[in-house]
Amino acid sequence: QAQLVESGGGLVQAGGSLRLSCAASGRTFSNYAMGWFRQAPGKEREFVAGINWSGGSTYYADSVKGRFTISRDNAKNTVYLQMNSLKPEDTAVYYCNAVTNNYRPANVFRSWGQGTQVTVSS
Repeated sequence: QAQLVESGGGLVQAGGSLRLSCAASGRTFSNYAMGWFRQAPGKEREFVAGINWSGGSTYYADSVKGRFTISRDNAKNTVYLQMNSLKPEDTAVYYCNAVTNNYRPANVFRSWGQGTQVTVSS
């Protein structure tokens, strides 16, 4: 069954770092651009970062540019999000998914994963 599993979230102090992982199964991972999204309490899910099929091109939301880095390892069917200099406003559930050329969720996997909770305290 095609699915996405996010991991690596946790509770950290402002200024700290976390590295999130997203493992995909049931599809040829290297065929797809991938992205990270997040949803904070009371807010809609928003785009955070995207990476093309080869890892040679990336794009970030203005709110995380310079602090977060997206990468991928196609041999491991895994995409990563390195988060540095975390702020309380980064607190959210983080999700991954395949994305289109415009970094919108693509209809590739059966559903969104469960996400991983990131909580940043001040």
